[in-house]
Amino acid sequence: MANNMKKIIVIGCAGAGKSVFSRALRDKIGLPLYHLDLIYWREDGTTLEKSAFQEILQSILDRDEWIIDGNYSSTMELRIQACDTVIFLDYPTEVCLDGIAKRAGKYRSDMAWKQAGDIDDAEFVEFVKNYNLQNRPRVIELLESCTDKRIVVFKSREESERYLKSIKI
Repeated sequence: MANNMKKIIVIGCAGAGKSVFSRALRDKIGLPLYHLDLIYWREDGTTLEKSAFQEILQSILDRDEWIIDGNYSSTMELRIQACDTVIFLDYPTEVCLDGIAKRAGKYRSDMAWKQAGDIDDAEFVEFVKNYNLQNRPRVIELLESCTDKRIVVFKSREESERYLKSIKI
């Protein structure tokens, strides 16, 4: 299955482990990896202008092969249209909250700066707590309309880890 995946997006709630999964997938199949957070955020914590972000994203989408990690609902439909495979880390809220707690204060290669601690950001924690009610339904709706895409949904870290181990290249 991995041999015919050339344009992959990895989506899911914050804290699900999209970046960790994407790096492991890249290491297995050798496609270039792009983290949307690394593109959108600057080292000083400010963000790119929306048009500049979309221009960079489009230049990536125009390439022959890639893995793109991140949600960014404003560009999700565009990325889904361009990809051949969607990997959705559809984990329970508790798993995602645990994920943001474990990464607090650690260096992340997918971010432009060291995370101070998402778990201390009440608004961010509230976003994670509400993701399955507020954001997930739209993601599911988009995925259900994709009859020409490979959709891979993992309900647990164990499922995604088994999948990564099963890839033979």
